[in-house]
Amino acid sequence: MADIIQTGIEAARAAGEYLLDHFGKQHTVRAKGDRNLVTDSDRAAQEMIVGLIERRFPGHGIIAEEGGSVRQEAEYLWIVDPLDGTHNYIRGIDIFGVSIGVVHKARYIAGIIFMPSSGELYVGEQGSGAYKNGRRITVSSNNAFTQYSVSFDSGLRHAPERMLPVLRELADRAFNVRMFGSSARALSYLAEGKLDISVEFEDQPWDCAAGICLIEQAGGRVTDLFGRPMGHTTIGYIATNGRAHQEVLDIVLRFR
Repeated sequence: MADIIQTGIEAARAAGEYLLDHFGKQHTVRAKGDRNLVTDSDRAAQEMIVGLIERRFPGHGIIAEEGGSVRQEAEYLWIVDPLDGTHNYIRGIDIFGVSIGVVHKARYIAGIIFMPSSGELYVGEQGSGAYKNGRRITVSSNNAFTQYSVSFDSGLRHAPERMLPVLRELADRAFNVRMFGSSARALSYLAEGKLDISVEFEDQPWDCAAGICLIEQAGGRVTDLFGRPMGHTTIGYIATNGRAHQEVLDIVLRFR
């Protein structure tokens, strides 16, 4: 397991340092769907990550946001988002990160998130806990809605009829609501207790794969929007410090 964690850390750091070197510079940007963008930096960072994984673990599977997924039925599966927060990155907003999750036989066993602008490295390993820059982290102990800080899906345009009622109720009941435009940021904050809840309706597996293991190892909980365990093809999630989970799930289910 140590070699997997070390490879994930090396890959995330290398890609993150590349992204930071090119942050604020001119990028080639192309659209991939409705207001979803990809840059030359996304692709270059992904090539760095995938190349290292392929050299170290040629039999492992890879799912990567910018294409090139291979061996998706392999026993070990790496799920890679080379640049989580692309829109922030393009606009010069330094809320972006590298996200690498590892699944073994359908169970999330490792998660590495690197936030290059702040130099924050988050590592979650099954059975070993969650860490930020080498120091143990845990989710918050808040247990009342009036204490909860919430991160919510910024892609409200995708399904406003079901997302806005949830947002309205969470905003009415919680201490505050934030939209970061990056699941790597929201989930890493949740794992270290700076947030209590994160709800995303349209996130793809690569957006949250690293955060799932990180939060679980920090003592929190992540499920799909129906309260089921997260799979490597699941879209959307509810992530909490555990204490808030059932209440948030009840709200989401009420407006499904």
